Formats: sequence, C-alpha cells, structure tokens
Amino acid sequence: MPPKGKPERVLLKLSGSALSGTGGDPFDQRAIAYIASELLDAQATGVQIAVVIGGGNILRGARFCPDGPGRLRADYAGMVATLVNALVLRQALEDAGIAVSHYGAFAVPRMADAFQPERCVGDLREGKLVLLAGGTGNPLFTTDTAAALRAVELGAGLVLKATRVDGVYSADPETTTDAELIDSISCAEVLERRLGVMDLTAVSFCLQHGLSARVFNYAVKGNIRRAVTGEPVGTLMEG
Repeated sequence: MPPKGKPERVLLKLSGSALSGTGGDPFDQRAIAYIASELLDAQATGVQIAVVIGGGNILRGARFCPDGPGRLRADYAGMVATLVNALVLRQALEDAGIAVSHYGAFAVPRMADAFQPERCVGDLREGKLVLLAGGTGNPLFTTDTAAALRAVELGAGLVLKATRVDGVYSADPETTTDAELIDSISCAEVLERRLGVMDLTAVSFCLQHGLSARVFNYAVKGNIRRAVTGEPVGTLMEG
C-alpha cells in the first residue's frame, strides 16, 4: 500500500557508490561527508532510519564473477565489502554527531553484531540510526533484496532506494532520448515491464508484503530528508 504522510520508520538502501568519488577510488572524503550531512538532516526529522549499505564501490559479486562456482565466493566477498562500507560510514556519522548502531547479516567480532530485529527496533526507538551490512547473508541475493527483507523484519513503512538517477523511467534514459520519469507505478507493473531500476526479486518481495518503495536521486541536496518524510520525490513504486 502507498504510504500516507510522514512514516514512523523507513529502510534506506544506500549504494556503496555513494561513498566514492569520480576518480575511481572506492572512497572519497567529500562524498562520505556529504552523505553523513544528508543523513544528519534526515535524522533530525524524527523518522526512525535503518540503512542497508551496498558494496559496489569495492566489489560487486555478480559483475566480478557472473557465472560458475566462483560466483558464490564472489558474492561472499561482496558481503564483506558492505561491512567495510558500514565501518567507514559509521565513523563519518558518529563524527557528525549521530548515534549509530551497526549490525551485520553475520557477526564479525569487534566490528558488527549479528542482526537481531528486536535489538534493531529497540535502537531505532531510542533515536539511533541503524546500519545494516552483509546483505541477506546469502549469495545470489542483492542488497536491494536485503533492504526489502529488513524492511519487513523491522516493520518499516517504506523502502527508500537512493541512487544516482532521478527515479524510474519508462525506458533507459541513457539510451532512449524520449524516456519519461514516472511519478508513481505499481510494483506489479514494474515486474511486468521488467524495469531495472531495482532488483526484481526485491520488487516482488515488496509486492508480496504490500510494501511500497521510493526510488530517488541522493545527489540532490535535501532529497534524503524529503524521501524520509514522505515527500513526493523521485518515483513511488506502490506495493
């Protein structure tokens, strides 16, 4: 169902590329500081925010090894990359004055506790921003799917996918000159048309659980806060 008004709790999927710059390095201090500032602004709204972080700035398993038995190990390596990103982002958030708790799909002693929904909900209610790394903990599933799964587990009212595009288009805007930005669309139609802005397994999961998702451009200043508070930014995919 589409959300009405400001949600109490959201699940933000943040691409690992949000931490990288234009020079090809996996991390850029200006990019990281920008994301921390945007999350600080969003946190000030009072909405409870959990963040699933991707790892594509370091390693994307499906691209590194798309076929064969090595794909599974590549995906595990990608999960570790998300843990690295969570540690980097956590430091930047804490430096910005945000109280953070950090969980992984698998426990890494001294780095991340194993994900437990009840503990995460308790942290969110205490006003902490919750960072979630490790994807689903299983190979062959993207962090988009992890975001949809964690949203259901945490009782989030909305999934937010922060990307480098403005939302869902009628066609690939890089190859189709007359592609149009779609304000809202059902998850069922996204699946039917196989629109690729979000992993289709994640879209199917949202549809199954009646969960809406919003796709928006995090590079526009203030967009994370707007999306968190339910403003009509980007594209709403109605579950």
